[in-house]
Amino acid sequence: MPSAIYHLKLTERLWSHKALLAGICCIGVLAFATIFSNMISGYDPVAQGDLLTDRYLEPTSEHPFGTDKFGRDLLSRVLYGGRISLTIAFSVVFLTATIGLLYGTLSGYLGGLTDSVMMRFVDFLLAFPSIFIVITVVAIFEMNHWLLIPILSLTSWMETARIVRTEVLTLKERDFISAAKGLGYTPVRILFEHIIPNSMTPVIVAATLKVGEVILLESALSFLGLGVQSPTPSWGNIINDGREVLMTAWWVSTFPGLFIAMSVMSFNLIGDGLRQALSPSR
Repeated sequence: MPSAIYHLKLTERLWSHKALLAGICCIGVLAFATIFSNMISGYDPVAQGDLLTDRYLEPTSEHPFGTDKFGRDLLSRVLYGGRISLTIAFSVVFLTATIGLLYGTLSGYLGGLTDSVMMRFVDFLLAFPSIFIVITVVAIFEMNHWLLIPILSLTSWMETARIVRTEVLTLKERDFISAAKGLGYTPVRILFEHIIPNSMTPVIVAATLKVGEVILLESALSFLGLGVQSPTPSWGNIINDGREVLMTAWWVSTFPGLFIAMSVMSFNLIGDGLRQALSPSR
C-alpha cells in the first residue's frame, strides 16, 4: 500500500507540473515531425534543385522554410537533421547513463582505495578536453554520425558516474542494505536488486538534462565540420551553410537555430520538472 500511495502521489505531481508537460508535448511533436519528415515536407533532404531558379528562395507555401544555396528544401533538411541530432543525443545519453551508472555504482559500493583510484581516473578524464579527442579521431577516420555516438559517449559519462557514486555512498549505509547482507545476499544481487534501482532517480534527471547538452555539442561540432558531414543534414551544418548569407538569406540559419533552442529548452523543462517531482522532500 505505501508503494501504491507513493506512485499515485508521484503521478499527481507529474501531471500537475505544467512546464514538464509542455516540454514533453514539444518533444513529442518534434519527434513525430522528424520521424515522418519525408511525408510532411514532400521533398528529399539531399536532392538539389535548379541552381538558377531554386537557389535561396524565401519561405513560401511551396517551401515553408525556403531553400539553401543548392536549391534544397530547408523544411525537409531541418526535420531530417532533427532526426539525426536526436538520434545521436538519445544514443549518447543512453550509453553515457549506462556506463556512468555501472562505474559509479561499483566505485561507491567498493569504497576505500578502489573508490579513490576510480575517482582519480574520472577526475583525469574530466580535466582532459574532449574536443581534442574528437579532432584526433576526425584526423584518423572519416567522420559520420555513427562514429560520433561512441566518441561523445566515451567522453561524457564521468559526471553521471560522480552523481551515482555519491548516491551509492549514502545508500550502502542504509538499514535495508545491512538487512540484505544479513540475509546472505551476494554483492551482485545487492547491487542489481537494491543499489542500482534506488540510484536511478538522479540518473534519470541528469540524463534528461544531458540530452539538451549533447544536442548543443553535436550541433557545435557539425557547425565546425567535425560532426555530421554534408550532404547529410544536421542542425549544426545547416546553420553553417547559412553563415555567409545571414543578412540576405536569414532563413537558412534561423530555422535550425530555433529548433535547437526549442529542443534544448524542452529537455531542460522536462529535467527540471522531473527533479522537482522526484524530490524526496515533496
